[in-house]
Amino acid sequence: MFTPILEGRRYGHAVGKVVCIGRNYAAHAAELNNPVPDQPVLFLKPSDAVCDVRSPVRIPEGLGEVHHELEVAVLIGETLTRANAGEVSAAIAGVGLGLDLTLRDIQTGLKEKRLPWDRAKAFDHACPISEFVSVERVSDWQNLSFSIVRNGVLQQTGNTRDMLNTVIPLIAHMSETFRLNPGDVIMTGTPPGVGPLVAGDKLELSLEDWISLQTTVVNG
Repeated sequence: MFTPILEGRRYGHAVGKVVCIGRNYAAHAAELNNPVPDQPVLFLKPSDAVCDVRSPVRIPEGLGEVHHELEVAVLIGETLTRANAGEVSAAIAGVGLGLDLTLRDIQTGLKEKRLPWDRAKAFDHACPISEFVSVERVSDWQNLSFSIVRNGVLQQTGNTRDMLNTVIPLIAHMSETFRLNPGDVIMTGTPPGVGPLVAGDKLELSLEDWISLQTTVVNG
């Protein structure tokens, strides 16, 4: 199981699961011709999907386009069940970045048949994550800027102020359905600009002035 890094040190808990939200930025929903939901669209990625984004990013072959979806990732530090906002705030250990890799052609087919997205979202290496920085650095959850550059071209740039479901209430909502444990990761949704990755791509990811990293894409 994958153990995240927090402020340069291996965290005390491996990632158990990743809880994600779909369509949390209206502009991203629009670019994929999806309606804006009236409640959070939640799905899971298993622990086997989690990997180090720098190691490098591996994409499967022969399954159609693999899209990058850059997201602010939140590392849970305390158990949360049906938590309120104050309990959520106290339970967060860190913040970082994650890529919600998506087999877009497969997802489109599943959506057309109204079937679950698991095959498109939960494959091995489908959730590369960065190192996390301490939650103490965050003064405003709804003013975090992040971006991804692919081969020197800006692909996605976003700010958490544009979320439909804001970070702390979102995690509280998740905890009503999923027991959140230390080491679990929350993926908070992606802004517009998603697109396909191919082997050989060079990626640059950034979150505020806290995280800046480079990685490459390979088949695998």
